[in-house]
Order: sequence, then structure tokens, then C-alpha cells
Amino acid sequence: MRHPRPVSARNGFIIIAALWIIAALATLASIYSVYVARSAMALGVNDERVETDQLVTAALELAAYQMSSAAPAARPTKGAFRFRLAGAEVAVEFMSEAARIDLNAARKTMIAGLFAALGAKPDAAAAYAERVVGWRTPPKPDAPDSEASLYRAAGLPYGPRGAPFDHVAELWLVHGLPPALVERALPFVTVHSGQSDVNVLDAPPEVIAALPGMTPARLDAFLRQRDRLASAPQFVAGALGGNQIGATTRGSSAVRVRTGITLASGRRTVSDVVIQLGGATNPYEILSWQDDVDPMTGAPPSPVEAR
Repeated sequence: MRHPRPVSARNGFIIIAALWIIAALATLASIYSVYVARSAMALGVNDERVETDQLVTAALELAAYQMSSAAPAARPTKGAFRFRLAGAEVAVEFMSEAARIDLNAARKTMIAGLFAALGAKPDAAAAYAERVVGWRTPPKPDAPDSEASLYRAAGLPYGPRGAPFDHVAELWLVHGLPPALVERALPFVTVHSGQSDVNVLDAPPEVIAALPGMTPARLDAFLRQRDRLASAPQFVAGALGGNQIGATTRGSSAVRVRTGITLASGRRTVSDVVIQLGGATNPYEILSWQDDVDPMTGAPPSPVEAR
């Protein structure tokens, strides 16, 4: 009778080594599958980003066409439309930047009026407006720069620009402005209209409230009849109670186009792009482009450069 030969230590080592190799291969396979899955996801996100950019560009083209098809004097200052393309739903709204207060062109009293309309006390609002004007005003040659000295005294590692605002987010850098007030102000300001006046037919109530001498009663009375005035702008001055400083019905060649996109995957995004109409070689020029903005306010979380 033959007895089974006992497994040697060498055979046992080979079995253990083989098991380790199998385990290692399984781990590598698992890691590779995770890598492939993540790579596919990243490629999908990139594809969606390219698709979103193309859809926003299509929206800009259509908006520019709607506004440029009429003579400048008859050009609409706002509008909206929708379209479907490549399985995506696109909703577009456009409005002249004249509906916002231009940080570089507006009077100091209007900037103070906006801060007051957003909750600042009158004296504080005037002081904040003084700092905004100080930020954009070049220092006088051969004279002490009192504005820069305020920044040095506050221990800030920078001084005022001493030139026009490059982006509305520079408000975060202006000395003395409360962050909460800056956050509330961003949806109502621009650096692109180039106008000291605001279009009262398009502007939100907070901007109209910023007009010098505006009272709550006059504001309420004007807003109640504003829709009817759109077809009769010659009566706007009377509805405002006379020759209102800072008010106009003119638009700006700078236009903000807000594009809400729902992709076929269900992903949603909102983009804000400011364009300048009437370029020398192109129908428009992109001044700024902000993706993933707050759909309620459109306020950018950080500075944006033109793309």
C-alpha cells in the first residue's frame, strides 16, 4: 500500500507565492478598472464642457443677431428666447449693461444711493462711495496720495488702483467696504456700460432707488407704471417726477447675455457673458465670460477675464 507523500515546505512556499501573485493581479485589475472608470468620467465632463461652450457661443450669435438686425436707435435693450440643439435645452436672456451702475462712470451720489438702497446708513453709504471713487481716481502729480495712505495705515499689502475698475470683483479690494455689502452690490454694478446714467426701463428697483433724490414713494409710483412706459419712453421723465438726474432710456452697446443650459445628461449650468456690439471685423466682442453663476443673481464669485 502506497502512502501519500507529504507536501514539502518548498511546495507550500510555491503555493503561497502563487496566491500572493493572484491577489496582486486582482488588486491591479481593481485599480485599473477604477482608473478606467475615472478617466471615462473625466472625458465625459470635458465633453460636456466643450458642448456647453459651443451652446453658449450659439446663444451669443443669436442674441447678437437679434440686437444688430435693427438700427442702433431702434435696437432692443433686452429680450429672451429659447432653442433646442444637440439634445440640450437652452434659455437665453439678454439685457443692456445700461441697466446696471457703472463703477467707472457713475456719479458718487449714485454709488452712495446704491449702498443706501442695499441697507447702509446714509453717512456710511457716502463714505463707502468716497472709497470707490478714490479707488478709480488717478493720484494728482506732485501731491500727497491721501487715498493710498489709507491703505497703508490699514496694513493692506496693496493700494488703490488709481485707474478705472477692471472688473466689478475689485470691489472686494476697496478699503472699508463691508463684505456683506459688496456681495449684495455685485449684481447691480458693471464696468462695461461706459454711461453715467442708467436705463430706468430695464434697471432693477435697487438701481432706480439709487438715483439722486429718489424717494420710496416716487420709486413705487414709477414701478407701477413702468411696463406701460416701455412703448412711450417720452413720458418717463414725467413718471419720475421731473428731470431726474442719472436716468435715461438709452441702452448700451455692451450687453449681458445669460444662458441657462440643460444638457441631455440632465446637468444644468448658467453662464453670464458680456459682449460689445459693433466690432470692426466681428459683429461682437467678448468682454467677460463667467460660467456656473448663481442663477438668481448672476454675481460672479471671482474675477473673470475675457475669453
